[in-house]
Amino acid sequence: MKFKLLTLLALISFTFLSCGGEKKEKPSYATSKKKAVKKSTAKKVDINAVSLDNKGIGPIKNLTLAAIDEQLVAEGKIIYKTNCSACHKFKKRYIGPALKGITKRRSPEWIMNMILNPDEMLKKDPIGKALIKEYNAPMANQQLKESDARAILEYFRTKN
Repeated sequence: MKFKLLTLLALISFTFLSCGGEKKEKPSYATSKKKAVKKSTAKKVDINAVSLDNKGIGPIKNLTLAAIDEQLVAEGKIIYKTNCSACHKFKKRYIGPALKGITKRRSPEWIMNMILNPDEMLKKDPIGKALIKEYNAPMANQQLKESDARAILEYFRTKN
């Protein structure tokens, strides 16, 4: 009984000690003004604008598309439903952006790099940064293989 009481007392003391004490300094007017100027001069990226020159950041540097491969489309549809449909819909905004027309707005390389390398894309790619600001939900890295991303891309090509 005595041990339980001492343990509880120690836990409560630890909780109180870990909660406070650190004071945050308010920025001076000059510092706040600099931050405001910096924000207002930042270039805003339109996430709906067509950007076919941007290849994104990741393993896919160049990709040449041929005629639609129906077998790849079927594989891509299954992979999409399993890994992507919880956050993405084609015709409406959901947790992530609507995907209808994605192959007309983004390069094939960008799409595949976003699927394969979402963490870096959201940190360094201008469109990726704008998407994370707009949706406030990072795209999950599904750890897909390049062949899976290619199949998803092929499926997307049929949904425009």
